[in-house]
Amino acid sequence: MTISFWRYSHLALAISSFLFLIIASLTGIVLALEPVSDNYTSYHVNGASSLTIAELLDTVGNQYEEVLSIRQDENDFIAISAITDHGDETFYINPFTGEKIGEIIERHAIFKFMTNLHRSLFMGSIGRFFVGFASLLLLLIAISGIFLIIRRQGSFVGFFTTIVNYNFSQYYHIVFGRWTLLPIVIITITGVYLSLLRFSIIPQVDISHTVDYVNIRENPVKKRKNFEVFNKYTVGDLKAIEYPFSSDVEDYYHIKLTQKEILVNQYTGDILSEQNYPFITLVSRVSILLHTGKGSVWWAVILGISCCAIPFFIYSGFRMSLERRKTRIKNAYSSKTCDFIIAVGSENGSTLRFANAFYKALISEGKKAYITELNEFKEFDQMKHLIVMTATYGLGESPTNATKFRKILDTYNTSNSYTYSVIGFGSLSYPDFCKYAFDVDSWLKKLPYTTQLVPVHTVNNQSFESFSDWGNAWGAAMGIPIVLNREEVVSVHTKTEEFTVLHKTKAADNIDDTFLINITREGRKKVVSGDLLAIYPKEGERERLYSIGYLKETKEIQLSVKKHDRGLCSTYLDNLSERAVIKGYLIKNKSFHFPKRASAVIMICTGTGIGPFLGMIDNNIKKCPSYLYWGARNKTSLELYDNDIKQWLQTEKIKKFIPAYSRESSEKVYVQHLIERDATFIAETLKNNGVIMICGSLIMQKEVIVVLQQICNEYLKKPLNHFQNKNRILMDCY
Repeated sequence: MTISFWRYSHLALAISSFLFLIIASLTGIVLALEPVSDNYTSYHVNGASSLTIAELLDTVGNQYEEVLSIRQDENDFIAISAITDHGDETFYINPFTGEKIGEIIERHAIFKFMTNLHRSLFMGSIGRFFVGFASLLLLLIAISGIFLIIRRQGSFVGFFTTIVNYNFSQYYHIVFGRWTLLPIVIITITGVYLSLLRFSIIPQVDISHTVDYVNIRENPVKKRKNFEVFNKYTVGDLKAIEYPFSSDVEDYYHIKLTQKEILVNQYTGDILSEQNYPFITLVSRVSILLHTGKGSVWWAVILGISCCAIPFFIYSGFRMSLERRKTRIKNAYSSKTCDFIIAVGSENGSTLRFANAFYKALISEGKKAYITELNEFKEFDQMKHLIVMTATYGLGESPTNATKFRKILDTYNTSNSYTYSVIGFGSLSYPDFCKYAFDVDSWLKKLPYTTQLVPVHTVNNQSFESFSDWGNAWGAAMGIPIVLNREEVVSVHTKTEEFTVLHKTKAADNIDDTFLINITREGRKKVVSGDLLAIYPKEGERERLYSIGYLKETKEIQLSVKKHDRGLCSTYLDNLSERAVIKGYLIKNKSFHFPKRASAVIMICTGTGIGPFLGMIDNNIKKCPSYLYWGARNKTSLELYDNDIKQWLQTEKIKKFIPAYSRESSEKVYVQHLIERDATFIAETLKNNGVIMICGSLIMQKEVIVVLQQICNEYLKKPLNHFQNKNRILMDCY
């Protein structure tokens, strides 16, 4: 009975998973070649691991004018992102000399294809589930095989004793099984673990740094090579370093080590935050290395050999079984005709361009398609396929035209079966890259009658190539040739306008390198403060977006711009003279317009985030009670806007101007501190149907949101998203 149980279990498990195991093993064989291929052209430098981080930074700093980041991959290749004579470059270096030794190894298309097939069979989350489940079955097959061998050999001690060679299939099935048992068990355990991690059954714990910005010191200034923390750790401990974004003391070195992350003051070398990686993070990292063989050629070869053995086990196992009985395998296929709904979540309109391009591709193939915003999603009687294209706003939040989508899904009731696909748009510059797209995918996954067509796909920095890859994958899954028009997505806007510079200030005349530029246009298209202006700094370059203020009385568009070192567009604008012509186009941004009906409006901003508010306040003819909180370094920063603000106070276009200066005195004051101080006023404003508008940096937004959340919980007994969903908190941050 026992031997029958394990044998039939062994067979049943193999039968139920052999297709997935064949695909997984064959793709695994190919993927095992990737670490070998990466090491073929080796950029590993012997002895580099013994260098201190201080020595590495000093060497790199002497070699390059500006370094943005340093990272060390699984192969111990050290790459930097730096600004050279050729512009922004990323390449491998010799850590002893800092010299460039090679270009970044681009992943071959075959490995990308095999990875997607290996992970999900191009079936999205369902495919991931099957692959993960097949890994579990393979583990059970291995366990049942162990018991069969032990039973066959008479004891555990005889597990590795000589096998009697009755026939080819049986003999080598056991011999190869014993040789590859350990790596196969490791492959299956790590595969199951990664699947559980992917479906959040094992929760991922993210590191959260808390920096005391108020008490950050600029003195005593130390040379970087004398930072204690940089001399404490070696290159062998290093995963990545992100350099400070600017010279502001609030910006810091972000050090990622093998066991922890550290934030380091760029002037004093003080540790601002130090967080060990959670145990799950470390286990996950080891699991990935064990499962993929990255960083070890020998382990990759072992994994490849083990993957080669799996098809042989299937062949030999079935051959042995067929000698006893005949087995019939059934395959079921289904096909259906369906209509397409494209639901879009976009903060500034750029995602809608991609949606339109996809929409036109469907129409050209004779398909019926309909575009709608996520907030307008409803039950569509004929919907058979749902395509969600969404950006992520702020720090992992939904775009404004998608804030109601979760609530809509909670009440969504349909008996129609449909497939869905989610594609996210964002930038890898932000930590919560395309998070909302993944949230949408998880919500849809939980609904009845839904099936994921292709895995969640992400597009970084509006890459047409990445978008096209998704289109091809989606089209292949549907059997529909998807031909996307590149010009509709990335080329110069076909309806660009000419804007003429009327007058401007110079960045050099402002302590913060900030300037105002007023432009006019001939077109009649309605313009509203808070809309976006896309500007092309030069031919062939991607447009840059600026939030505008519109002065109705003079019909001028006003931009507040900070000039950045090597900033292509900001430098271009600063160098313009009066009567110069700019090419660009306007984008409606209805989610950040001055509210028509509000008891009061509180505007919160920092730096050039004041730009759209300049127009809103100037146009506040009805004198809606308005309050402007503005953060800057010191009072000198205010000179650019001082005259206008004084005039608005006199004419009561704003009730009060509340500045926060972080460098004016020894006590650093930021806008979030003033919001916290005025908590009662903020709460009363929200309670009485007032609106809060936030514009500026994402860092400021994050700090302000934390304070607002506390105010809402403490004073109003409601979560912040309650007011966001009612459009009482509007944000446009970058």
